[in-house]
Amino acid sequence: MYQIDEEFEKKEILRRYRLLFKLFKREISQEEHDQIHKAFTLAVNAHEHTRRKSGEPYIYHPLEVAHIVVEDIGLGPTAVVCALLHDVVEDTEYTLTDIENGFGPVVARIVDGLTKIEEIFNQNQSFSIQAENFKKLLFSLSDDVRVILIKLADRLHNMRTLDSMPRDKQLKIASETINIYTPLANRLGLFSIKSELEDLALKYTEPETYSFIAEKIRQSEAEREHLINSFIAPIREKLEMECLKFSISGRVKSICSILGKMKKKGVPFEEVYDLFAIRIVLDSPVETEKADCYRVYAIINSIYRAKPDRLRDWIAIPKPNGYEALHTTVMSSNGKWIEVQIRSKRMDEIAERGYAAHWRYKNEGLNTESESGLDLWLNKIKEMLEHSGSDNSLSFLNDFRQNFFNGEIYLYTPTGEVKTLPVNSSVLDFAFLIHSEIGFTVIGAKVNHKLVPINHILKNGDQVELICSKTQKPTEKWLSYVTSSRAKSRIRQWLREEHARFYNQGQDALQRIFEQLSVPFSEANLKTVQDAFSRKNKSELFYAVAVEQIKEADIKPLFKADAEKHENWLWKWFRSSGSSSKDKPSLNLQDAIQAQVENKPESMLLGNDVQNLQYIIPECCNPIPGDDVIGIILPNKGIEVHRTNCPKAIELMSQYGNRIVKAKWKKNEKIGLLTGILISGFDRPGMALRILEKINQDSQINIRSINMKAAEGVYEGQIMLYINNTTHLQEMIDRIRQVDGVESVKRIDHK
Repeated sequence: MYQIDEEFEKKEILRRYRLLFKLFKREISQEEHDQIHKAFTLAVNAHEHTRRKSGEPYIYHPLEVAHIVVEDIGLGPTAVVCALLHDVVEDTEYTLTDIENGFGPVVARIVDGLTKIEEIFNQNQSFSIQAENFKKLLFSLSDDVRVILIKLADRLHNMRTLDSMPRDKQLKIASETINIYTPLANRLGLFSIKSELEDLALKYTEPETYSFIAEKIRQSEAEREHLINSFIAPIREKLEMECLKFSISGRVKSICSILGKMKKKGVPFEEVYDLFAIRIVLDSPVETEKADCYRVYAIINSIYRAKPDRLRDWIAIPKPNGYEALHTTVMSSNGKWIEVQIRSKRMDEIAERGYAAHWRYKNEGLNTESESGLDLWLNKIKEMLEHSGSDNSLSFLNDFRQNFFNGEIYLYTPTGEVKTLPVNSSVLDFAFLIHSEIGFTVIGAKVNHKLVPINHILKNGDQVELICSKTQKPTEKWLSYVTSSRAKSRIRQWLREEHARFYNQGQDALQRIFEQLSVPFSEANLKTVQDAFSRKNKSELFYAVAVEQIKEADIKPLFKADAEKHENWLWKWFRSSGSSSKDKPSLNLQDAIQAQVENKPESMLLGNDVQNLQYIIPECCNPIPGDDVIGIILPNKGIEVHRTNCPKAIELMSQYGNRIVKAKWKKNEKIGLLTGILISGFDRPGMALRILEKINQDSQINIRSINMKAAEGVYEGQIMLYINNTTHLQEMIDRIRQVDGVESVKRIDHK
C-alpha cells in the first residue's frame, strides 16, 4: 500500500518537472519555458488536494503524460502545456475561458478536444450519443492531430497504472483500449505505443495467458541473446567493410504479437519461429537512405538464405500510417528463421513516433514526400466530416471504423498510378475515388484484364480499368456495394437530390391514388403508407411512387374497408374464444386483434385467409411459407408480418414490444407470396431464356417481373416471383445455378 510522505512527494514532483526539460531534443526558448512553468504551476494548484486511486498525488499523472508526449511521441512545448492541463477543465473549477485567457486559443482548443473525448466512453449514455461525441472529437482531430496524440499518452499512462483500479474498471478500460486506442495508435504510426497498449490490455483481459508468455520469454532470454550475437557478427563485419554508419540490435516481439502468431498458426510458444527480430538502423542522409537500405538487404542475402515469400518492401510503397522499412526473413546458421528489419534513422523515428515525427522533419525542410501521409489522412477525415451531412452518427462511426481502422489496400490505374482504399472496397469505390462523375457512370471494370461487375471486391495489388456509360444511374442498392466514406457520401447525396427532383411528381401521383381509393390525403395516411413500405421520409415515399416502385395495387390493401365482415382466421378464433354474442357486434378489427394479444394464443396461423385482414406482408424482407416469422400489431394499421431476422422487425419490436404476436404458417398451405432473387454472372447468348426455363420447370411458381441488365459481358438480373414456400425457392435457386455463366444466385433478404 502507498505510504503518504508529503516532503518526499514535493521533491518527486520537482524532479519529474525538471526531467521534462531534459527530454526535449532541441533547445526551447525562454518564452516556451515560461509557458510550461505557468502550466505546471496551474496544474499543481488545481490538483493540489487530489490523489489517484493508488494514493499518489494526482499531479504525477499529467507530469507522466507530458513525459510520454515528449519522449515517446516527440511533440513540442505546446503539446507539453496541453498535457499538463488536460484534466484541469474536466476535474477542477477552471474553465476553458481561463485556459484561453492564460495560454491562448490553440491550447484551449486542444484541451477542449481532450475533454470531449472522455465523454465517448461514458457508460451512462446511449451509444448514439457516444457516436455523436466521437464525431465532435474528429472535428477537433482534423484541425489538430495533437488532440489524439496527447490522449494516447494519457491512456498509456492510465494503462501503466491500472493495478490500483477495481477489476470491473480494469476490464472496462482495457476493452476501450483494444477497441479504440490501439487501432488509433496503429493508424497514426505509433508502433511502440500501440504494442505496449496491446500488451497492457492483454495483461488485464487474459492475465494467465499474459503471465505464461512473459515467463516463457524470460526463461529463453539467455539462449536468445546467444543466438542474436552469433547471427549479428558476420552482418556487422560486412557492413563495416562497406563503410556504412549503422546500429544493429535484436528485440523480442510484443507478447500480444506472439500470442497472435500462436493462435493464427495453432502452435505452442516453442514453435513460433520469429519470436524476435534484428533491426538495422542506418545513419544515412535522406538523399541516399533508400539506396543504402537496398545495399544492406543485398549484403544480408549474400550471408544468409532468404525465405522468398517473406520479403516486405515498405520503402517502395510505405504503409498507410507512414511506416517505411525493408523486412526479410533469413535462415540462420543454427537452423532458425530470423526476421531482419532494415531502415534509416528517419524511417526508424517515424516507425516509433508515427505522424508526430513527420512534423519535425517537415519543419526542418526534410521528408517532403512521406510527410504527405499525415496530410492525406487528415484530409480524408475532413472530407468524411464535410460529406457526412445529416447522416446518422452511428452510421458515421461505422463508416469511420471501416475506413480508418480496418487497413487499406493498394491499387493501380492502367497507367500505373497507385491508389489506396479501405479493405473490402469494390470497383464502385475505386470509381468514386477517381472522380464522382466516373462513379456515377461506371458499369463495370477490367481487373487485371478480366471483366468484373461494379460490386466486385478488389484485392491488394489489383490493376483496375473502369468502364463507363452515360446511361448508367445510381440506385439505393449501390450503398451495399461500397465501403469507402467518399463513395457512400456521394451516392447518398445523389439519391437525396434524385428524390427531391421527383418530390412533386410523386406527391401528385400519390394524391391521385388516394382519390381513387376514397382515402383522405392526410399526414396520418401518408405515414401509414410510408411505414408499410419502409420509407424513411416522404421524399423517399414520393420518389418510389413517381418511379412506380409503389403502385395503386400495392397501396389498396392498406385501406381496405369493412374487413370485419369477412370470414377469416381472426374472427374464427374470436368465435371460438367463448365471448358472449352480445359483445361481438361492438368489436372492430383493432379490438379483435387486441383481444387476441391479451389472451396470448400460442400462435396465429398464416394462410390464404390473411388477405381479408388489414394484413401487411412488407417488402423489406418478403417472408414466404417456411420462413420463421413474427406478427407485429401497429396502431391504426393491423398486423405486419416480418421474418424474425428482418432489421425492420427488430426496430419495430423495440418500439412495440407489447404488441408482438407469435406467427407460423399453416402446414401444406399453398400461398403465393412475393419474393425476389438476384442473379449475376457472365453473359452468354440466350442466357435469360435458359434461366426462365429453369424457373418454369415448377408450375407452382409465378413470375411477377424481370429486370435484366447486361454490359461488357457481365449481367445482373432481379426477378420477382410468387413462391409457395422456402423449399420451392431453394429448389429453383439450385436449378438456376446449373446454368452456364451464372456466378451467383441469392434471395433478396432485406431492402
